[in-house]
Amino acid sequence: MPNEHETVGAYALGILDDAEATTFESHLAGCEWCAQQLDELAGMEPMLAALADLPGTGTTPSLGESLSAKPAPRVVEKLVDEVAERRAKKRRRNFYMVAAAGALIVSGPFVAVAANGGGDSGSGGSGTNRTLSADPAKDVFDQIPDKLTATDPDTKVSVTVAFQEKDWGTGLAAQISNVKGFERCSLIVVGKNGERETATSWTVPEWGYGLPDAKTDKAKQPLHVQGGASMDINKIDHFEIVTFEGEKLVEVDA
Repeated sequence: MPNEHETVGAYALGILDDAEATTFESHLAGCEWCAQQLDELAGMEPMLAALADLPGTGTTPSLGESLSAKPAPRVVEKLVDEVAERRAKKRRRNFYMVAAAGALIVSGPFVAVAANGGGDSGSGGSGTNRTLSADPAKDVFDQIPDKLTATDPDTKVSVTVAFQEKDWGTGLAAQISNVKGFERCSLIVVGKNGERETATSWTVPEWGYGLPDAKTDKAKQPLHVQGGASMDINKIDHFEIVTFEGEKLVEVDA
């Protein structure tokens, strides 16, 4: 087995066998670096899984068995392009912010007025700067106006699904609270015809997300994930969050 730090990607994709997964989970409990890597991989599994099944890239049978539904192949390219573009923009924006901060130290208040007065070409409105968080999925969630919320009376898991029309289908982001770990989950889009698509998948670490009585700030914060489905908005019946074992944690009608 490779070094535990090198196993994060394979674990996120669910391709480790039981013994390897158990070993990595023991390592994960005491490794903040690996936990952070899992957070950064949240929402990427469906894209990586679909890419793995493209011609010429080989297949991973155990991965297919671990997913409750498989993402539509035509969504993959669009999702990857959007994620890559968004991360590239964020890296450029961070660079300019660091440069502007250096200029403020040298030039004083005059530069501060100039830096705050300009518009952000990537923002929704002219002359309006948008403060980005460290979580791209949260940024997407906050920017989408149409949202639906539900809380399951039994599991107590809450979800707010943000959705928007895309040329290729429906773009999605979700905020999940009161979910305990360790668990692997998926956001499933269910069509009016009964068709099911995985919009995104993620791992809930042992400390959980959005737990109001948690002992750490990290565990008190909700989880934000993003993804997409090939279905048109008007063909979606509802959304589900389910575990990889098939347990439904919460459902929200479209």
